Amino acid sequence: MSISVFDSERLLFTPATPDMNAIPIIFAFPNDYTVGITSLGYQIVWATLALRRDVQVSRLFTDIHEPLPTQPELLGFSVSWELDYVNILERLEFLNIPIRSVNRDDSHPLVFGGGPVLTANPEPFADFFDLVLLGDGEDLLPNLITAYQQVRTANRETKLKHLAQVPGIYVPSLYQVSYESQEGKITSIEPITADIPRIVQKQTYRGNTLSASTVVTEKAAWENIFMVEVVRSCPEMCRFCLASYLTLPFRTASLENSLIPAIEQGLTVTKRIGLLGASVTQHPEFNELLDYLSQPKYDDVRLSIASVRTNTVTVQLAETLAKRDTKSLTIAIESGSDKIRKIINKKLENEEIVQAVVNAKAGGLKALKLYGMVGIPGEESEDLEATLALMKQLKKAAPGLKLTLGCSTFVPKSHTPFQWFGVNPEAEKRLKFLEKNLRKNGIEFRPESYKWSVIQALISRGDRRVSHLLELVRGYGESLGSYRRAFKELRGQLPELDYYVYENWHLDNILPWHHLQGPLPETTLKKHLAEANSQIKKQSSCTPTAV
Repeated sequence: MSISVFDSERLLFTPATPDMNAIPIIFAFPNDYTVGITSLGYQIVWATLALRRDVQVSRLFTDIHEPLPTQPELLGFSVSWELDYVNILERLEFLNIPIRSVNRDDSHPLVFGGGPVLTANPEPFADFFDLVLLGDGEDLLPNLITAYQQVRTANRETKLKHLAQVPGIYVPSLYQVSYESQEGKITSIEPITADIPRIVQKQTYRGNTLSASTVVTEKAAWENIFMVEVVRSCPEMCRFCLASYLTLPFRTASLENSLIPAIEQGLTVTKRIGLLGASVTQHPEFNELLDYLSQPKYDDVRLSIASVRTNTVTVQLAETLAKRDTKSLTIAIESGSDKIRKIINKKLENEEIVQAVVNAKAGGLKALKLYGMVGIPGEESEDLEATLALMKQLKKAAPGLKLTLGCSTFVPKSHTPFQWFGVNPEAEKRLKFLEKNLRKNGIEFRPESYKWSVIQALISRGDRRVSHLLELVRGYGESLGSYRRAFKELRGQLPELDYYVYENWHLDNILPWHHLQGPLPETTLKKHLAEANSQIKKQSSCTPTAV
């Protein structure tokens, strides 16, 4: 891929001309250009830097890069997918920068990272980063640059200690983690000196102007799409959901001052608009936005919309999308079982799901994709039967509408009430059960890899000891067998795979992210967990306890 890829970009902002003494920064995405440039988060951070005169930013992907500074002072990574860590290590080597922060000196740039993966739990990657930015970049990034300017000529140690005082900036090397033994539980996580904050608080942007694309290109994975963030977070607070709990509170973009001006700007360079957010249709003025986009002057606009809440799928929504070249819609139902939905706080009834399917067909959509999950705490065989029964009911209610059930395995996520649960070892069998029974009823089933879920859980609940494992696996190749091989090789140096993946953790455990504060304190998460446990009719070994 050549430099002409950048020439095909249509920018929606005018980059600043850097000052003579501008800070040279490399901002990287650890994947191909087509993937990275489709990330709205990456676009926004890059544009934020490119609009400043006091920095000179160069972009770096795994397959292409802009001209790079010979002596960068800052190197940043936007991390959206766990297994991209392999590409982070590869890019560090490409730039002749030691993989581990402990081996870097004053001649190396400070390596920082941000994005959803690192905000959730940076600990498995902590040894690779000098700085981790926890939370929303709108305020974090300008504060990082300002603080760095104050110590730009200082030595590495002084820079790190100074930057550690900035809210939301986590410097892993300034915290000491202690364990019962090399393969035991965490006993404490403490700053190495008294002047380092004991707790690092995730930063939350609270404005009502949310993100929109800063670049549109035919080379993106979503070709020529202009993305608009309609909402941030989700008000439903399903108890397993990182996208809700980690990003609270629920925020909405102003229709008049943010959404409509952004869409109008996007339409100057493309006819494809994507509305983003975990719960787009719960924007309080969504119907007004829909009316706006339904105007005849937008008849040639192709509209895409992220997953929507099931009970907001109206005939009008389906009609608008169908007219705007959208053939399908995605809704998350999690399970066909009322019991399971109550356990996870999914405020949804089967009747609403049936109505959504009927409305989708009536509005002219050709297909509907539903998201489900197996292995949810408290799930039993009758709950799987309930999911089968619901899917059969939906097929009967809307004949001719193509139904697909995408299904994942429950994976515990940090900063959620279900972070203390482990993965259900029966989940793989349950995926196969659904696959067999749905396909013989003519319903398409797309299961997410169970093996990937195991790896995801390991990284989701991992502590710093996992970094040695990740380095080994990188050399073996990405497979579950490679992880098991690495655990065997490191036996005695960290807990077994079962501890991170399958074990239900004691409520008194010090969690790997104990020193990193999300939107809700641990006491609130435990309260929400207790409410979930009260919904589980048969208390069993799947329920974390404080005894």
